[in-house]
Amino acid sequence: MNTNLKPKALLIGDYIEAPYHPLGAVEERLREILEAEWQVTATDDYDSLQYENISAYQLCISYADRWDHPITSSQTAGLISYVAGGGGLLALHNGISLQARPEAAQLLGARFTGHPAYQELDFRVENTTHAMMRDVSPFTLEEEPYRFDIDDFSDHEVLLTYRHEDRDWPAAWVRHFGLGRIAYLMPGHHLDSFMHSGYADLVRNGARWAGQSRNRSV
Repeated sequence: MNTNLKPKALLIGDYIEAPYHPLGAVEERLREILEAEWQVTATDDYDSLQYENISAYQLCISYADRWDHPITSSQTAGLISYVAGGGGLLALHNGISLQARPEAAQLLGARFTGHPAYQELDFRVENTTHAMMRDVSPFTLEEEPYRFDIDDFSDHEVLLTYRHEDRDWPAAWVRHFGLGRIAYLMPGHHLDSFMHSGYADLVRNGARWAGQSRNRSV
């Protein structure tokens, strides 16, 4: 496929000031997963979230590691306007750290609250009919068991769960925000997770589903 005809995706994260999850550790693999369908631009420049910049993309993929360094008011406003206007947002694992801005936490529909020790987790598909779960079977990964407070006012739909301490926890969900679509995938702590074919399929499906919300050429 001609690269110029592919929709554009903005992959944003942190190369240097990343206390837990540097973008450089997973960028190449994410490009491999998405290259058949997307023209991916990776950056650690959060001014890319300004509306005049992000509006050039059909999809924004967050691998942000910004727990203690919130994005600015204008960057937050750009991201929210982008999604509300029809842009797609796919947040992977620590990408939910955008929640350091309260407005961004509302956009994502949940807030990360912490996690027990890294360990083997079994992931179970909760909705086999949703487009994001196409060809995705249950899988097992060594992962950080992230936990969340889900916003009761959001229209989220949980698609994947993991079992831990005798209860099920959300591991992937989708929601709509204005004209846009948002997908969150909990796995992604390290490169090994992205190397798993089942999770790679889920990332690919998530990008496709979220990116479909903007029905225009970019």
